[in-house]
Amino acid sequence: MKYLPNLIPALFLVFGLTAEAQNPAEPIEGTVSYVTSQNVYVKFESTESIKPGDTLYLKIGEKLVPALEVTNLSSISCVCKLFANQQIAVSTPIFYLPKMTAPPIPPPVLFDEPVQPLQPLQPDTLDQPVQPDQPDKPVQDLYGFASIAAFSDFSNTGAPSSLKMKYTLSLNMKNVGRSRLSWESYMTFAHSDQNWSDIQNNLFNGLKIYNLSVNYEFNKHFTLFLGRKINPRISNMGAVDGLQFEMRFKPITIGILGGSRPDYSNYGFDFSLLQFGAYVAHDQQTKNGFLQTTLAFVQQMNGGNVDRRFAYLQHTNSVVKNLTFFGSVEVDFYQLVRSATDTTSNPDSLIKENSPKLSNLYLSLRYRILKRLSIAFSFNARKNVIYYETYKTFLEKLLDSETLQGYQLQINYSPVKRLSIGATGAYRFMPQDPRPTKNLYAYVTYSQIPGVNLGATGSFIILESSYLSGKIYGIGISKDFFSGKFYTGLTYRFVDYTYLNSGETLAQNVAEVSMTWRIIRKLAFTLYYEGTFEKVNQFNRIYGQLNFRF
Repeated sequence: MKYLPNLIPALFLVFGLTAEAQNPAEPIEGTVSYVTSQNVYVKFESTESIKPGDTLYLKIGEKLVPALEVTNLSSISCVCKLFANQQIAVSTPIFYLPKMTAPPIPPPVLFDEPVQPLQPLQPDTLDQPVQPDQPDKPVQDLYGFASIAAFSDFSNTGAPSSLKMKYTLSLNMKNVGRSRLSWESYMTFAHSDQNWSDIQNNLFNGLKIYNLSVNYEFNKHFTLFLGRKINPRISNMGAVDGLQFEMRFKPITIGILGGSRPDYSNYGFDFSLLQFGAYVAHDQQTKNGFLQTTLAFVQQMNGGNVDRRFAYLQHTNSVVKNLTFFGSVEVDFYQLVRSATDTTSNPDSLIKENSPKLSNLYLSLRYRILKRLSIAFSFNARKNVIYYETYKTFLEKLLDSETLQGYQLQINYSPVKRLSIGATGAYRFMPQDPRPTKNLYAYVTYSQIPGVNLGATGSFIILESSYLSGKIYGIGISKDFFSGKFYTGLTYRFVDYTYLNSGETLAQNVAEVSMTWRIIRKLAFTLYYEGTFEKVNQFNRIYGQLNFRF
């Protein structure tokens, strides 16, 4: 507990300021108060004009970009689902537009391939129609956020306690000096009381730069990007350290890229990992929905040798009412294979081939059957992506890997106002697994219990894998105070695991307590505690974050 004082000084920083009054003719602003694996909770001064199924927006510069769908709500809080597989942090500003002024909603953009995290306040703005020419003197706009977080772990096992600090900065400036030049950045620096020497040896063991780029918009057709940037049209390939140039001639967009990719060991800069490629995209907004297709070809190098050569295709389609489809395919065109007579494990004896090989296939369908009932299904078939030069020392093991396949089905239903019921089932397997991995997650949420004004959630998880079988039972409550300025949550979970190989069992009682204090409109403080209690051992974790947005 000796680190607890480091987490709470922010509680005494600022007092006495109030939020700005809401103009009903303008977008209504709220704030993300709590984030779980399933939902995002957004607080407003009032949710009187908001209904389940409405869309909430992120503000990117002067644009409002669809980000969340309201599934349930109380008098001052909304329970939401993310449109895209991205991170949205606590205290992020969120906006609601009255129905008369709301722009058309593009479909959700789903990405299954894990990539380095994008900055929370920078969703894919390229889904939007091409904007008209900027005026001669565009308006400069500065936005972003900064946060300081501390993590502390301690237990009664005799293991030493730890303290980890993390600093995050997202600084973005549109139209620097009222020019056509813009700046984007998102980076973190993390260190602990145990790894400072590693950071002194290599700064990138603590510093992670996810976005550090400038772009110059020559006109509505041509834009040049320079620096480290993840292209949202081909985000599965990760960041590009170098140049990207995009040409837009509605409805076609053509792009080229060249540079290097981040160091695979610490996400630093490694200019020997060259990569280059091109893509073509088609965007169309119809009266029924939105279409977007991207086809890309990329070659990645290591020390002058081919590391990977692949094509990437993704397509989003919402032209059928209430139905959204997303699909992505990766096909590799460079492999090293054994000859029929080769019995060695020497990677230098492998033969080069350029025949296509499917390395990743992801398909997703989401259908809103009724206003309060939706269903989603996804399928994924993936092999290990092989970088033949980078992974040369253990290439033999990777060549023998088999395809991992998975299915997921999700159902969400809101039978009455403020009540939400849902379930997600997943099935994943590889041919050599002793048995497939299966899990089922089900929940019931009531956002505002009459009389006590509490939100409550009950959940149940069944998990089976090749080495364990278990169940997790959970219940949690939450409550807003002082017109949404203060949010608290309390959760209890019981974990019951059985390890199949040994027959041993593990029972855990897990308690979580969280609070978020919106000190002023743009400054929030979050404190979280998690305690895990076993028959003998006790593990504790404390997390504190001070977040300021601008």
